[in-house]
Amino acid sequence: MVKRKSYSSGFKTKVVLEVLKERETVQEIARKYELHPSQTSTWKSQFPSNADSIFARGASKPEEDREKDALFKKVGQLQLEVDFLKKVLGK
Repeated sequence: MVKRKSYSSGFKTKVVLEVLKERETVQEIARKYELHPSQTSTWKSQFPSNADSIFARGASKPEEDREKDALFKKVGQLQLEVDFLKKVLGK
């Protein structure tokens, strides 16, 4: 089973901006980045509906959420280690 490729938002933005410049055809850009032309067209059609979120307040919120999730995960891991050590030491 082949795992699907996932692309970063920065890569997608770079490709869409290049498509919007129209210096090359969609097929040429897709070939350049080793994508299927329909994928670039899909990203291009999604871009206008999501472009307004770029300038919305709190745009960095997902990054903060990821940071919080990582910290909660670390706290949980440390709590498990403390509980394990308490069992081992008999306290």
